[in-house]
Amino acid sequence: MEQKINLVFKSQQAHKYTLRKSNARERIEKLKALKAVIIKNEDKIYRALQADLRKSTFESAVTELIFTYGELDFAINNLSSWVKAKRIGKTLSNPFAKNRLYYEPKGVCLIISPWNYPFQLTIGPLISAIAAGNCVMLKPSELSPATSEVVSEIIAEAFDEQEVACFKGDATVSTALLELPFDHIFFTGSTAIGKVVMEAAAKNLTSVTLELGGKSPTIVDKESNLEKAATKIAWGKLVNSGQTCIAPDYVFVHAQQVDQFIELYKAAASKMYFKTADQIDPNIYGKIISLKHYQRLKQLVDEAIEKGARICWGGTFDEQNQTIYPIILTQIPGNAKVMEEEIFGPVLPIVTYQNIEEVIDMVNAKSKPLALYIFSSNRKNVKYIIKNTSAGGTCVNDVLIHISNPKLPFGGVNGSGMGSSHGFFGFKNFSHERAVVFQRALDFNQMIYPPYAGKEWVFKMLKKIM
Repeated sequence: MEQKINLVFKSQQAHKYTLRKSNARERIEKLKALKAVIIKNEDKIYRALQADLRKSTFESAVTELIFTYGELDFAINNLSSWVKAKRIGKTLSNPFAKNRLYYEPKGVCLIISPWNYPFQLTIGPLISAIAAGNCVMLKPSELSPATSEVVSEIIAEAFDEQEVACFKGDATVSTALLELPFDHIFFTGSTAIGKVVMEAAAKNLTSVTLELGGKSPTIVDKESNLEKAATKIAWGKLVNSGQTCIAPDYVFVHAQQVDQFIELYKAAASKMYFKTADQIDPNIYGKIISLKHYQRLKQLVDEAIEKGARICWGGTFDEQNQTIYPIILTQIPGNAKVMEEEIFGPVLPIVTYQNIEEVIDMVNAKSKPLALYIFSSNRKNVKYIIKNTSAGGTCVNDVLIHISNPKLPFGGVNGSGMGSSHGFFGFKNFSHERAVVFQRALDFNQMIYPPYAGKEWVFKMLKKIM
């Protein structure tokens, strides 16, 4: 495998100079060809997602396919304007020069994708990389093998491997890839592995985009529509069985409303995912990706209970089917791992509060999250929370939906990631912004060249300009 990786990398390193010359029309045709191959393989994709994560066709369509088509169409419709050189304003010190900003491809890029949305989070960055005119080497997750196989087939049909190549396999494949001097690396996954990727990239001074995660808090204030909040949070927490990087990780609810919120959350979750009062519907509700991840989640809950937390709803663990029923935890001590680690499963810790300042302090005590959600009808409270916290992205009176708008940047900050993706922001992420100045025949630059004797007036003029 390592020999194959090196051969393809060498081939792409040579081919990137050809792609550098490609225009918008040529790149658009490649995106259209990719879309056509995806459409052709839709049924295979649905079956693969069912095999890997027990995703229903409807959920796969909404969270994987439709999202991908939207990203493709947005790039196809807007790429011609993205690639154009941008006019940049003049300065007083250089009034006759023409200034332009060019977007040039970075070159050969590595995309390492995760298992939780294994199609969307592989093809999405690829769309941006192709739009920017790059060669790409893809490494899909070995934990979602069925989807990785379909992705590999799609890539092989849509592209020559000197332009886009897919490498399946375990962590040793990722390790071999990370040793190469790529021009850019795009990684989606855990913060721990993100640090490994960044360390490997630093050895070659390779730029990186890291889409990580963290503990995304949800704040429900006293002036929110509690029923709507509970319903939206239940959907955002339980879609894909909680295995979503921007899922509400834990929820702040005012002490006077916590009992009501819990009942509303239980009702909403039951309506969406249960076929009887105590039986989950496996046709709608997904499974945990692997036994290892299932056991990790169970250990998180067990450890919280040992330290004094209380399960006030749920608690059914079905190891044979790798299924964890929705769980609500309350009275969780701050040192429980479930309040320190990203949960990435259908377990919802609820933290009560008396005033919003408490909430701000608790949120800011943790690493900056990938997402923060606010439920409130009080604009003053919303503005206060946004101003006094930091997060990759935020939704007010909803969850997850900010990821669906390709006109918005998506990405983390510090511990939750760096760089942005989607739409123009994804195109820019895989491009180098090159400043170009076209100097006119007439310019004043020689006034600042040595010797300086007799140029005191120039110094005075420059001071006035400054």
